[in-house]
Amino acid sequence: MLEVSRSGYDKWKNAGESERERRYKRLLQIIRKIFEDSWKTYGVRRVHQELRNNNEPVNRKLVERIMRENGIRPKRNRPFKLTTDSKHSLPRSPNNLAQRFNVNRPNGVWVTDITYVETGEGWLYLCAFIDLYSRKVVGWSMSERMTADLVVNAYRMSTERRGVRAPLIVHSDQGSQYASAEFRQQLRCCLQSMSRKGNCWDNAVAESFFGALKSELIYRYRWDTREEAASAIFEYIEIFYNKKRLHSKLGYVSPEEFEEKDKKAA
Repeated sequence: MLEVSRSGYDKWKNAGESERERRYKRLLQIIRKIFEDSWKTYGVRRVHQELRNNNEPVNRKLVERIMRENGIRPKRNRPFKLTTDSKHSLPRSPNNLAQRFNVNRPNGVWVTDITYVETGEGWLYLCAFIDLYSRKVVGWSMSERMTADLVVNAYRMSTERRGVRAPLIVHSDQGSQYASAEFRQQLRCCLQSMSRKGNCWDNAVAESFFGALKSELIYRYRWDTREEAASAIFEYIEIFYNKKRLHSKLGYVSPEEFEEKDKKAA
């Protein structure tokens, strides 16, 4: 009926998987592992780059097809809560950073912001300081209250880890925590900088980090307690983001790998 010879049919039946099918299955296995190792956060672009980093030559369109056909995709949700209280009478600093986000040395500019996590016990607030040079989170602090102590503690962790050498610019929004006397007293030899009111682009790098944290972790889980949320955030920052997560601005290496490469080059 199909005009196929018995010998031809038997040859096809006993041939097994084709080379293309075997490669597809092998790539699927590798892609699934990369996706799992990324906390299920990587999309096509970063999965493809990780394959290239592992000397696995593959076309990006094939990676996209394999991920699509097997339902491999990160989840994205975006609720919103305001965390910046700029309606205060405290002194404000000028925008000394002026969106100059490309920094050629460590500890030249730190940017900072505050975000929030919803838990069964109520809100948990996170403050982080990021070195613009390597996009590394150099200090962070978490608390159930969004007070000046939250940013002071995060800043102290940053200085304990990195030290402070002038000139260091510390840039934030105009929130009352950053304008507080408690925080300003900590800055000493640093130059404080603040975004213009209502201008999120002035602190785009901090916004970008928190955007990644929210889409890759916070919006994908729900925690019963603040302690559970704090533990997950700690792992994300210290184990995944700083050490493993491929950063497009750094040529698809992690912040720590970028700093290590620069030390060796120097």
